[in-house]
Amino acid sequence: MHDLKPIGILYGPVIISRRGGALRPNSVVNFFVSLYRELGLVGCSSHSGRRSFITQAARNLHRAGCSLRDVQVLAGHRSIETTQRYIDGDTDAQRKLVALL
Repeated sequence: MHDLKPIGILYGPVIISRRGGALRPNSVVNFFVSLYRELGLVGCSSHSGRRSFITQAARNLHRAGCSLRDVQVLAGHRSIETTQRYIDGDTDAQRKLVALL
C-alpha cells in the first residue's frame, strides 16, 4: 500500500514512473523537455505549462464557482501571493473589463 499524502485536493503522486513510484521533479522536467522538442514547440517548459494552467484557471474560475484560493490549492502553493505571481495579465481583457464599468 502506498503512503499517500494529500497534495492540494489530490492524493499521491500525479505522475507515476514505470516502476510504480512517484516521478522525481527532474524527471518530470526532462519528460516535458523531450516532449516539447518532439512536438517542435520552442520556448516551452514544464514551468511554462504550469504558468499557463494557473493563468487559465484564474481566468475561468468564475465559471466553476471557484475562487483564487481554489487555484492556489490546485497549484500546491502555500501562499496566495505565489499563485498571483503565476497569473499573466491580458491587456485586451483589462480594456474590456473597464469598458463594462
